[in-house]
Amino acid sequence: MKRIIFLGLMLVIIGALLPACGPSQAQINQLSTQIASEIYSSLTPNAAALPTETPTPQLIPEMTTVDPIPGLPEGTDGYPWWNDSVFYEIFVRSFYDSDGDGIGDINGIIQKLDYLNDGDPNTDSDLGITGIWLMPIFPSPSYHGYDVTDYYDINPEYGTMDDFKILLEEAHSRGIRVIIDLVVNHTSNKHPWFTQAKDPSSPYHDWYIWSETNPGYTGSWGQQVWFPIYGQYYYSTFTSGMPDLNYNNLEVTAQMEDVVQFWLEDVGVDGFRMDAAKHLIEEGAIQANSDSTHNWWKDFRPFYKQISPDSLVVGEVWDDTSITSAYLQGDELDLSFEFLLADTVIGAVNSGNNQALEYQMGYSYSQIPNMQYATFLTNHDQDRVLNQVNSDEKRMAVASALLLTSPGVPFIYYGEEIGMTGSQIHERIRRPMQWTGDAAFAGFTPGSPWQALGEGWMVTNVADEMADPDSIWSNYRDLIRIRNQHAALRVGGLIMLTTTDEAIISFLRMSEGEAVLVLVNLSDQPVDEVWLAKGNSGLSEGIYQLAPIIGSGYFNPLKVNEDGVIFHLLDTPLIEPYGVYILQLQGGMP
Repeated sequence: MKRIIFLGLMLVIIGALLPACGPSQAQINQLSTQIASEIYSSLTPNAAALPTETPTPQLIPEMTTVDPIPGLPEGTDGYPWWNDSVFYEIFVRSFYDSDGDGIGDINGIIQKLDYLNDGDPNTDSDLGITGIWLMPIFPSPSYHGYDVTDYYDINPEYGTMDDFKILLEEAHSRGIRVIIDLVVNHTSNKHPWFTQAKDPSSPYHDWYIWSETNPGYTGSWGQQVWFPIYGQYYYSTFTSGMPDLNYNNLEVTAQMEDVVQFWLEDVGVDGFRMDAAKHLIEEGAIQANSDSTHNWWKDFRPFYKQISPDSLVVGEVWDDTSITSAYLQGDELDLSFEFLLADTVIGAVNSGNNQALEYQMGYSYSQIPNMQYATFLTNHDQDRVLNQVNSDEKRMAVASALLLTSPGVPFIYYGEEIGMTGSQIHERIRRPMQWTGDAAFAGFTPGSPWQALGEGWMVTNVADEMADPDSIWSNYRDLIRIRNQHAALRVGGLIMLTTTDEAIISFLRMSEGEAVLVLVNLSDQPVDEVWLAKGNSGLSEGIYQLAPIIGSGYFNPLKVNEDGVIFHLLDTPLIEPYGVYILQLQGGMP
């Protein structure tokens, strides 16, 4: 009864206050429904939420110390180091050619490390990233490297093992950790293991998956998976050139553990990105996310953690959050890429509507404990961001802001920071990096590049954009720097706020000792008189000044009542089209 009286009182107060402040009747009705849902949810946590309510994430309380995650290296506020990191994905072949053969190489990355992070936080001529993910660096017959022929060496087109160890040393000296792509699901059909396995009497035969007849079923997305050779059939999830390894054979697991130990102990990498992590072990026609696959990752985790407790394993589980979250409960992968969240961010900036993104941000945060997921906008298998947002640089800026202010561990695909273009057609998404507009082949190589450059490289390049404070590059640099400087944006808990305009998405990030409000206009129209509300924000009672970190103008102080309720009119300044505001909460005394 007290809850009903309190709810009714709040709605009366809303009705009394809103007309004096100027919003329309439609806004009043909308906000009344939303606030009712907020308050009802906070007062009755076990009741079903009203249809307008986004699932409420579990809040990390303000001004308290988070218990360290068991078994993980401690970073800020008890989180592992990777939650303090911003990663940069590099396709070595396309990044920088140091020897003139037209192919990017390891020494080229070494020469460009200062561009990524020069080790001095006081300079502003570097991006400021603190982690690198290298796409496959092993010997391979293909240009992309995802069909490995030797797990213990470096692709000779990229350099030598000594070159790679120098890269690690130079990166570590700048505060950059390095993880490498490890393809554990399959090998190349030219790998010596497979060339021998084609003989049924070979000890390597059972390292792969065979059938005397064609089982007849297709793969998890309808693709052919059984391929004939020498009167038998072998199984391959992806193509005939990438036969799957048989992890029901303990010898295969033991061999892959040797590979992992070699790269962690003998070479010194900081971890791995695990390709095709959900496809590891098939159970007949069940070819993704099988119980056997989950069990393998559960057994694998203690193995690599006892070698290097602070090593990182991030998996490629290209699936819905409800499925990826099962790998991230603390006993399998450290991180997994949140593909659905990436798609939703792009969808929101294209539609100018906050609803799907509000839901997905809250859902990812609530389903995956301790923000142990990897966020991104695009990668080497997808169209580049600028292609996905209809070449609109303002939409791209909004997408990058959402990436770098949201929970999780952000990954940036090389070239996105300058707005490179490319589509999956003819695999034009892995083209050479565009370094300058006044040199042959964009400064990527003094020779002839292995693949043609992207369109517009004479104006879309690192040199020109570094000199422009309003460029895509400068926006990325500033956002990365701000994330590095503010713990709330790296490890702060997430509270989604209700707004009265579907173009505005707003949320709080709160860490031990800091709270930040993020406010983004997803649309191409200005917005004013926006109300923000939350039934239980987790903030202490008080009045908070809103100090801009990004964005200019005066914002009304934010008042929080004794129950943590936010009911706030953001009437100044006018929120510009595609405007991004990152505001630190200061003060807070009752």
